[in-house]
Amino acid sequence: MRAAVVRSFGGPEAVDVVEREVPVPAARQVRIKVAAAALNPVDAGVRSGVFGGAGKEIGLGWDVAGTVDATGAATAWSVGDEVVALDYGMVKPLGTHAEYVVVDAGAVAAAPATVDAVHAATLPLNALTAAQALDLLDLAPGASLLVTGAAGAVGGYAVQLAARRGLAVTGLAREGDEEFVRSLGAAGFVTGQAAPAAYDGVLDAAVLGEPALAWARDGGVYAGVIPQAQPASVRGVRTDAVEVSADGARLAELVRLVDAGVLSPRVAEVFSLADAAKAHARLAEGGVRGRLVLIP
Repeated sequence: MRAAVVRSFGGPEAVDVVEREVPVPAARQVRIKVAAAALNPVDAGVRSGVFGGAGKEIGLGWDVAGTVDATGAATAWSVGDEVVALDYGMVKPLGTHAEYVVVDAGAVAAAPATVDAVHAATLPLNALTAAQALDLLDLAPGASLLVTGAAGAVGGYAVQLAARRGLAVTGLAREGDEEFVRSLGAAGFVTGQAAPAAYDGVLDAAVLGEPALAWARDGGVYAGVIPQAQPASVRGVRTDAVEVSADGARLAELVRLVDAGVLSPRVAEVFSLADAAKAHARLAEGGVRGRLVLIP
């Protein structure tokens, strides 16, 4: 099978598409024939060496939508099931940017019925990150929340999920994104400047760090999206950062929200797996609204 890997760190040109053996699922694992797999900023980080692994061949890709192709023992999934999954791991020999991927059965959920595989592939990493970040914030209904990067993939899901929780959401994004961010459920909108120390909580999907922390009220709470990279606490603000975890049951809840029209997966562009390096180059250009998706 073909798979996208990096064998030396660098820019988009470091991505190679190589031939590898089709992986075999062990007990409590399933093999998925990949229909689509999203490209995320974490893949660019892996490619450039942010997470280490020098000297190893590293597979790329965390999100997958596809069809169960084989199962190991002790799994409730069956061949032919259409599924989505998160394949967690910074440094792994194979990722989801491949024709087949093996994942733990507990990371898998049935695919949405209302969107195609390309759109479904944008859900696992980004929606789970948003949901688990909101869990960290632990804000009560009616509390005020600022979401930075509200027009982005994680930020957009966060706005939708937070509004559903009854939070008073303000989205921070570029001026031209106001209509879109409000359509996600944001009651308020700001651009580069937000009222200082105004919000009960800040979900920093744009990875602004200390500037975003300044917008939390005294005694409020801040959640970042890069593990262990949150700014130090000031003014009694509790700071934390989400480390996303694969959770098939939680992913199934998010799938149901897609089918109910609560969550809106967004695709910016589609690339073939053979053009994985071109997709990385497009991601590096910035300005992407929605996710880039690879198809085998």
